[in-house]
Amino acid sequence: MAASCSQALRHHACKSSRLLRIHLQKSWHNRSFATEQQPAVSSLEEIVIPKKKTWSKEAVLQALASTVNKDPTASDYRFQDDPYLTPKTSLDFKLFSLSLESGSNAAKYFISKYPNYFQKDYAHPHIPCLMPESLEAQIEEASEAALAERIRLRKVRAAVDLYDQLLQAGTSVSLDVTNELLDLICFYGDRDPAQENVPEQRSEETPQEDVQDDPQTKKGRGPRDIVKATWKEDNNAERVFALLAEPNTHSYSALIRGMVKYGAYPRAFSTYTELLNQRLTADVHIFNALIAAAPEVQEKYNEKWELIADLLKQMAEQKVKPNLLTFNAVLKALRRCGALGKSQAFPVLSEMKALSIEPSLASYSHVLSIFYKTGAPVQGQKDILQEVLYEVSGKSFTPQDPDDAQFFITAMRICLDTKDMEQAYRLHELLAVAENWRLLGDDLKQNIFYARFFSLLCLMEHIDVVLKWYRDLVPSVFYPSSNAIADLLRALDTDSRLDLIPHIWTDIKKLGHGSRQKLVEELLALMAREKHSQEVQEAFADCALDIKRMYNTGDRGKVTMSWTASSLSDLISILLAAHRLQDAWDTLKLFKTHNRVPSVELLGRFLACVKDRGDVDRALELVQVSAGFCLPDTHTLIRTLRQDFQLSEQHKSILSDLETQTFNSG
Repeated sequence: MAASCSQALRHHACKSSRLLRIHLQKSWHNRSFATEQQPAVSSLEEIVIPKKKTWSKEAVLQALASTVNKDPTASDYRFQDDPYLTPKTSLDFKLFSLSLESGSNAAKYFISKYPNYFQKDYAHPHIPCLMPESLEAQIEEASEAALAERIRLRKVRAAVDLYDQLLQAGTSVSLDVTNELLDLICFYGDRDPAQENVPEQRSEETPQEDVQDDPQTKKGRGPRDIVKATWKEDNNAERVFALLAEPNTHSYSALIRGMVKYGAYPRAFSTYTELLNQRLTADVHIFNALIAAAPEVQEKYNEKWELIADLLKQMAEQKVKPNLLTFNAVLKALRRCGALGKSQAFPVLSEMKALSIEPSLASYSHVLSIFYKTGAPVQGQKDILQEVLYEVSGKSFTPQDPDDAQFFITAMRICLDTKDMEQAYRLHELLAVAENWRLLGDDLKQNIFYARFFSLLCLMEHIDVVLKWYRDLVPSVFYPSSNAIADLLRALDTDSRLDLIPHIWTDIKKLGHGSRQKLVEELLALMAREKHSQEVQEAFADCALDIKRMYNTGDRGKVTMSWTASSLSDLISILLAAHRLQDAWDTLKLFKTHNRVPSVELLGRFLACVKDRGDVDRALELVQVSAGFCLPDTHTLIRTLRQDFQLSEQHKSILSDLETQTFNSG
């Protein structure tokens, strides 16, 4: 019975399975038939199931990176390998940055000089830029292939010499290779490029003192950047170009761009005229270079714009389509056209949109520079900044123009000039979108950006907001200068939070500004100006004594500051407010040591503190100090001493002698 039941169940299951299979086959047949009768479905609606998911080699690293947020208490990522070398000051940051760059260049030098020792590749994924690249020519015989190799290795002199050898031997060089040689010569100004991976060597002709005193070197630029390369007549570029039987547009393009890059603007326009006489059509690179050179060959604003407009008209006649760099060159030239630039800037942007060319950050930077001149009044122009930041908010940008790195510092300068805190926040938020922070520029531009942002915060925001940003920015992305610290002290003063000065003084020492005399004097003046609670006064006194030790010993034993009468008076006032009479008395002796004269008001405050303790001997010494400096109001102190103190006959005798001495000196 059980066997028959199970057999019946299996038969029923098989029958159901066959019915289901037939039903599915009919439904698929009906669907395929209906598909043949209906229009084809768009490929976007089709579902394609891949056999396996292909991950990029960096997917795991990208996933891990997305889980990490910025740590405001940490220094820059470049210094986290060795916490001992983490920079504490802006000077250390600059020194370590240069050291890292120098070490990287030294490593590149050894890898390039001895590539046979660095053949094994342990990196996964493979990183081509870390593998050795041969910088020595491998082809020794004189041939076009050898010339192409030297061009690829950027050896200008060697390539020109080999080109001359080929021509002297009667070997023809193709036009394409000759154009590549022209590109190389014109780009580097007919000289070999400075090798970044060669260890630095001090020239014997340049003494160390000259290097230190040179203002360009102090700004971080090397001696090779002091003298700007210029275009010399009859150089190798012009000589190679003259040897061409039939130069094409590429040949003219290389020559014109080289002339513009190295300041030969009139020669660039005459070469362009020669191109037109040869019945050739210019390319977009030629027009971009000529537009950039237009402000240099004309003096009046309207003449500059007329030349630019004529070049754009010629582009349309020759059917050359402009690109992003074309419009950026126009906008950059309009910066030098005065009020005329303001009337033409927005039509240029409209033309870009009409041609479906998306502006880059350099485009917006040029527009802002047209309407906001440094030091010029900004009334009625605030809307331009808002419109620009509205256009760029939330967008991700990629580098497309060398001037892209100027946008953030230019926009933040304008926010500071217009005191527009809202737009400054929007600009800072733009940095967090995707990888826009890469367009902030090098360390110098980053420091300028955050210095302006922090100064604006100190001017416009409440001190609690300022301190929040201070903790987030310092020292992870920003090493404040002494001027930035001075702005912070003024913000503390504005919101009556001078009790935080001792904490700020700790940061001042860490940031290396403890030897800035102007900053220290301002800090002492703020602590001495008003009376606070006893706890705050004690903290002020400890801070003042720490400053006194720095004045006396200096940084690393070097005295870098000198006492002034006002700084000594402020220091004594702080100590008196904290009832540190002995420390105040020791400080008072510094007036004579440093040939400074105390004020009668200071001695009067000192005398009032001594009166509370009833110390007649110390009060008499104060009067002697006043008489020793021949202060005109010494008799006032003598009168106060006689009225408010119980004097012995010896004290009265001393006072009489001091009074006589004061009268005679008067």
